Amino acid sequence: MKSIVVVPYDSAWPALFEQLRQHLWPAVHDVAISIEHVGSTSVPGLAAKPVLDIDIVIAPATPVSLVADRLSTLGYQHRGNLGIEGREAFRAPEGSPTHHLYVCLSDSEALANHLAIRDHLRAHPDTAARYGALKQQLAREFPHDIDAYVAGKTDLLLEILALRGFSRASLDAIERVNRGG
Repeated sequence: MKSIVVVPYDSAWPALFEQLRQHLWPAVHDVAISIEHVGSTSVPGLAAKPVLDIDIVIAPATPVSLVADRLSTLGYQHRGNLGIEGREAFRAPEGSPTHHLYVCLSDSEALANHLAIRDHLRAHPDTAARYGALKQQLAREFPHDIDAYVAGKTDLLLEILALRGFSRASLDAIERVNRGG
């Protein structure tokens, strides 16, 4: 079983994202709106699992199958939405830098969630420091239990999303997903 490891911020993460973005963009440039670096590695100074999260943003009218076909030419495998509407997950090719790749509809709650948390943490270093400390504590407490690790972060993430204007219904749905309910 793989251990959950949270490491101090690595200043190489933005350059690694840019390398991956430059690799991905030619395959999707005519069907994507943007490629976003999201997740903890996108927040300067934030401790994180050393796994980049990347969202390819597409218009709602763009068929996901078209983007999936393009990504397959780069070795990515479509995994479906994994229970999150408006977000499709892809397995990275063997030997590529460690990252999670998602294709998100531009009007999806999943994308709004990713961007709201990233932007809030970038703008509020005190909250980012609190979040980093929480993640390090949870990794020590639950080194082999990703569900408990994710559930342990939920209250702080919901607090951030509430501050960013997410509705009660949205917060309840996010909580159900994060707590496995």
